[in-house]
Amino acid sequence: MRKLLFESLFRRPLTERALAADDAAVSELATAVGRLARRRLGRSLSIREVDAGSCNGCELEIHALNNAYYDVERFGLRFVASPRHADVLMVTGPVTRNMREALQRTYDAVPNPKWVVAIGDCARDGGCFAGSYAVVGGVSEVIPVDLHIRGCPPAPTAMLQGLLALLERAETGAV
Repeated sequence: MRKLLFESLFRRPLTERALAADDAAVSELATAVGRLARRRLGRSLSIREVDAGSCNGCELEIHALNNAYYDVERFGLRFVASPRHADVLMVTGPVTRNMREALQRTYDAVPNPKWVVAIGDCARDGGCFAGSYAVVGGVSEVIPVDLHIRGCPPAPTAMLQGLLALLERAETGAV
């Protein structure tokens, strides 16, 4: 025990170095998403996140969108607690049998116009959980999906780029 304590005094913490992301690029991307949302909806974009059975890797990246670095709320993107206030339904993880009905009810509660975004590889096709007795499959097995964002887990900037692409498609009438 004494040896571990002594070594920990001289050893640096085991953390990863922060990515040198371009602050201006992230701000520009989030501003573009907010501007398109206001033009398309006349207000901020409201997002409801649903965990349909994931490992929480994607949720950590979604929560990073609200941290001090990204702070997407300043650009008009809000995460809401009720599906009745949402425009976008972000779904993570493979849909488990226990979450199938809850996901369907949440989708039904979101008012029109609504978009569904499947976040991560598991939400696309079940990922490493595909074929399990407890998993129905990807999100598209239960509800219609407008956009899939690949990655395990996808980065917050990839999610912002996906939302921007979704809003651009919606503005042209492709969604």
